[in-house]
Amino acid sequence: MKQIVISGTGLFTPSESISNDELVASFNEYGIRFNERNAEAIERGEIKAMGPSNAEFIEKASGIKSRFVINKSGIIDPDRLYPVIPERSDEEHSLQCEMAISAINEALRQANKTVDDIDAVIVACSNMQRPYPAMSIEIQAAMGIKGWAFDMNVACSSATFGLQMATDSIRSGSARCVLMVNPEICSGHLEWRDRDCHFIFGDVCTAVVIESAETCTAANSFEIIGTKLQTQFSNNIRNNFGFLNRCDDSGVGQRDKLFVQHGRKVFKEVCPMVAEQISAHLDELSVPVEQVKRMWLHQANLSMNDLIAKRVLGRDFTREEAPVILDQYANTSSAGSIIAFHLHRDDIKSGDTGVICSFGAGYSIGSIIVRKR
Repeated sequence: MKQIVISGTGLFTPSESISNDELVASFNEYGIRFNERNAEAIERGEIKAMGPSNAEFIEKASGIKSRFVINKSGIIDPDRLYPVIPERSDEEHSLQCEMAISAINEALRQANKTVDDIDAVIVACSNMQRPYPAMSIEIQAAMGIKGWAFDMNVACSSATFGLQMATDSIRSGSARCVLMVNPEICSGHLEWRDRDCHFIFGDVCTAVVIESAETCTAANSFEIIGTKLQTQFSNNIRNNFGFLNRCDDSGVGQRDKLFVQHGRKVFKEVCPMVAEQISAHLDELSVPVEQVKRMWLHQANLSMNDLIAKRVLGRDFTREEAPVILDQYANTSSAGSIIAFHLHRDDIKSGDTGVICSFGAGYSIGSIIVRKR
């Protein structure tokens, strides 16, 4: 079987960041104003009063301390509480395209590749800023890449699913070298006025170069020794926004048109599924768990990651073994596990094995077992 490798990764980080303290201050001010405006209705029991958020609780519950965003001013404005992102003309690069270019250029440099070496572009992320033309084809044109491109969405698991699609494409011969890109503007689909979720997401873009080992000239690369995907339908993480919304006026602007999550159910149901998949995947590849040096997990919640890592490894573990980036980046959906891999792999030695794993809405789970060459 043809040997496939990850030869480069890239990361675009927005210039603006919001701390928990800043986020809570704006949210609590909005809550005070909301309660004042609706005091009579609240007293009659028609509307529920808003309670305050708390920075310390956010960090304890999630592990998140701050998040990078495309626009800070709109999110922390108590009169708005969502980002200000102006529309662009059709002749300009879209925002997701602009983010992708930055991440792709770094990934190409790491992989020692040029755009002429790339045969395909896969954009895999939770939310595309438009249905069509495909974001991937725009990025392909902006980079001057020939070949083919397509978009795909499996929510927070999009990147690992995209890695398998890229691997399969190279093994089948439809491409020699593939770019897999994850431009996540999570701030646009988050309800910043909801205390239960207003702290969860941040914005970012990652990019990965996947190619045959025969063509790899990168100084550092990781062989993909196995991929495994799983999906199981659930309504516990959902976003009902779409073009059909205008067909029923009663649904326009309703809460379900943004990110909605039943967090406790997700935690209870997803953690064992993920741990079981990783363990089964290692067994299928005859990789003893003792050989796993690192777990680059989806960065949604620190407690989830810690529970999964402990179940898979069967013991207490160090932070080096299961690195965390959500303290600075928050949940960046599909990009989280790739950020962790991008930032925490330089000390991995030749022959060491690791797991890139993501999980999220769907439910969807993707695990990629890699070995340093």
